[in-house]
Amino acid sequence: MNEIGEKIKEVRKRKGLSQEELADVAKVNLRTIQRIENNKNEPRGKTLHLICEALDLNAEDILNYGKKDDKNYLIYLHLSVISFLVIPLGNIILPLIIWVTKKDKIINLKEAGLNLLNFQILWTFITYVGLILFIILKMMQLNLGKLVFFHLLIFLWGVFNAINIILPILFSIRINSGKTKSLYPNIIKFIK
Repeated sequence: MNEIGEKIKEVRKRKGLSQEELADVAKVNLRTIQRIENNKNEPRGKTLHLICEALDLNAEDILNYGKKDDKNYLIYLHLSVISFLVIPLGNIILPLIIWVTKKDKIINLKEAGLNLLNFQILWTFITYVGLILFIILKMMQLNLGKLVFFHLLIFLWGVFNAINIILPILFSIRINSGKTKSLYPNIIKFIK
């Protein structure tokens, strides 16, 4: 059965409303309610809003119906970022695979994955630009021992790598304690 229609029917019956009563309260055609509950239509936009208002529900509760709440999968998503230590671009590839396979089946995974991937793309760009800059300076065979910029570059590169190890661990701990909101700073949205 259509998950949205099933949820609406379940809540309507729990509240002791008939289809006619729900149609009256929601100011929606009776035939629309029947079609939604019988898998013929999915409520969208204003219709969904009116039905949710009449049933005293959030639209998100209905749209997430049928999804599982799996904190462990969210934790795996965040910890998969650390794979960059072993696999070049692993901090993007592995979380992307995990995100794409289950984003519509686990509550909060779609948003968390978008947030994580956008941050990782930015982090990877900044880190690799720093690495390329280091290689160029090395190839130019400058007197790098006295070059403050060189030492600063190495220090910043180490800090960026440490951040990408510490943040996923901290966010996994937060998710385990029940906080599943977007955690990474979202400066630039590469994926929407």
